[in-house]
Order: sequence, then structure tokens, then C-alpha cells
Amino acid sequence: MTQKGLPEVLVPAGDMERLEAALRYGADAVYLGGKQHSMRSAPKNFTLEELVAGCKKAHAQGVRVYCTVNTLLKNEEVEALPAYLHDLADCGVDAVILADMGVLMLCRREVPELEVHISTQAGVTNYLTARELYKLGAKRVVLARELSLEEIRGIRQNTPPELELEYFVQGAMCVSFSGRCLLSNYFTGRDGNRGECAQPCRWRYHLVEETRPGQYFPISEEENGTYILNAKDLCLLPHLDKLRDAGVDSFKIEGRAKSAYYVAVAANAYRCAADLLKNEVYAPPQWLLEEPDKLSHRPYCTGFLFGRPEDSQQVPGGYIRTWEAAGVVEGWEKGRLLCSQRNKFQLGDTLEALLPGKPPVKIPVEDLRNGEGEPIQATPHATMAFSLPWEEPLPAGTILRFCSGKGIQP
Repeated sequence: MTQKGLPEVLVPAGDMERLEAALRYGADAVYLGGKQHSMRSAPKNFTLEELVAGCKKAHAQGVRVYCTVNTLLKNEEVEALPAYLHDLADCGVDAVILADMGVLMLCRREVPELEVHISTQAGVTNYLTARELYKLGAKRVVLARELSLEEIRGIRQNTPPELELEYFVQGAMCVSFSGRCLLSNYFTGRDGNRGECAQPCRWRYHLVEETRPGQYFPISEEENGTYILNAKDLCLLPHLDKLRDAGVDSFKIEGRAKSAYYVAVAANAYRCAADLLKNEVYAPPQWLLEEPDKLSHRPYCTGFLFGRPEDSQQVPGGYIRTWEAAGVVEGWEKGRLLCSQRNKFQLGDTLEALLPGKPPVKIPVEDLRNGEGEPIQATPHATMAFSLPWEEPLPAGTILRFCSGKGIQP
């Protein structure tokens, strides 16, 4: 829980741009990776120098920083690990996220001042394991995604109140138990348990009958059938009160490899939703319930929260991408917003300004100019300067978005 008595909103930060988006849009804490032992190699991650700068920025706003050290360790990596843990402590991180028991014990010996959080990769599914990890020095456990609400409540009731419980509330779901996947390594040689997952569960598959090589039969979902792999995404925003009541201390958003736009929208949505938990009745307004739909996502589900899913948790493939970032506000001058482009939009479109802690504000594109003040019809060039009329300044860094209508993308 935070000092406000509300569950923590924990937001991913794949690099400095995404860290700044998380800070701007209401994160209580961020989790990120260094250049070693991180379960996500796709984002840029942070050098030690960047970690120092990132921790200073976060701490200046009262935001905590957790660093992942949760890959499966190889023998040749053990010798250098103590020095790396000391480096993380010196950088100012507040906690490390671990999955390996040996790393846990090493961390407690080498840097006892660092909090230890147990990664979802450890697959914590019961109160006995959680309780023993607490005895070994863990401050928090990230519970397995496969747990139901009742199972979470059971863990809370049978563990010390000082042990914090974290649970994923938004983002991609791995088809393997708690993300411990072997498919990527088998198919591509890229180890999903060491941050290099090729996401073969998202590929499009066909069946081939052995006596008819070259004939490919599509795998599709029918009324009584199923679709192999390709899990739906998780969205639990409508159910945060139930998670809070079950004893969850931290709401975790998946997505260290996602864009700054994704981070901003998800952080803002869950910040606004978590703040509503102060009310006697948790009732998110319609605009807030619609915010997750403005992220790039697969069809949503509630995972295992209400028990074993009865409907299919797989989809035929493709992301739903109907909203995109149009630009970022850089300043305001003489009644115009000064912005830099992120995706092409044109005269006649309607933008939305994503404001921290507030509903989005619509901005019609009726007068569009380039950086030299010349009228233009569209913004075709990456990061180009443009301006729009608006009656008052918006904070620098405000994200502008638009409905691109692209629909499902591979």
C-alpha cells in the first residue's frame, strides 16, 4: 500500500522516455531493467549512468524504482553478480525483482539494504511458499497470474501483513505458466527466460497432414473448437476494488517493451481508477473504462481472476490498434500549442489531449501549421514540428492522440 492507503500503481519503464511518461501520468512506482539479467531485452533498458539519473528523477517525485534481476542465471554469470548488485544499490534503486533462490540469498548477504521482490517467474501460487520467502528476506511477492481472487485472498490471510502482494492487472498474457516458456528457445534459440522471447505464441499457425506435405490447413476458433496459443490480453480495471479487498498491495501493469504512449495511457487510467478506491463505492466512469481500448491490445479477458476461464483465452491473432499518438506538446505561444509529431494525422481529424488525472480533452484540427508557421494539410514527417490553436497552455510532455481506425493489425 502507498502512504495514501491505496494500492500502488506500478508502471513499466523500458527506457528514459517511458520512465518520464510513467512519472508524468501518475505512477507510484516504476520497474525497469539494467543491461544485465533483465527479462526484457527488446527495450533499451538502462545503463548504470541512466539508472542514477532515472532514480533521481523518480525520487524527486516520490516515486519508487524497482530493478529486475530475474533471468535464469548461468554458471558463468555468477561471479560478476555481487558487483552488479552493489552497482544497483549505489544507483539508488529501491528494490530488486528476483526469481532465483541463489540470487535471493546472495542479495541478502551482499546488499541487505535493498528490498527483495520475488518475480512472477518464481510461480508463487500458495501461502506456504510466500511465507517461507518472507522468512528468507523477501519484502514482496509478485503472485502468479494463474491465481483466482479466492486464492489471492487465501494467501493474504495466511501470510504476515508485512509481506506485500503484487498482481498483474493489465497487459499481455503468456500461454506458459507464469511466463516460464520454452517455445521461443526451441523454435529460434532465443531464450524467453533470459529476456529474448520471440513470442512464438503470437505467430500464425497452420496444420500440415504428414501424407500431404505442402498443404496448409488454417487453425481457427469455432463454436465448439479452440485456437492454439495466442493468448488474450489482461484488463482488470473494472475489478480493482475486488483485488484491493482480497489483499493486493500493488497493481502491476505489464509492458516494458511497449511504447511511451502505451505507458502514459495505462499509467493514467490505473492512476485515476486507483484513486477512486477512496470512495465508498468503486464506480469508474465510462470514459475511464474505455481507456484500455485506446491501447494497442488483443481482445481483453480477466484471466484466472474469477476461476478457471470458461470461454477461450486464445484469439486468432492480431492486435487491435485504433488509437495512436499524434504528437507531444513541447510548449505554447500566442494561442497555439507547439508540438512534435509521432504519427501522421491531417486537417479535419480530432485529437485528444491526454491530461494527467483527468478525462481526455478533444482538440479539433481546424488550423494546422508547420514549424515555420505555414499552413499544412497533414503531418507526414517523423518528429516534425507543428502547431495547433488552443486557448490555454498544456503541460510540456502532454500526449496528443487520434483515432486512426486501423483496426486489427498482424
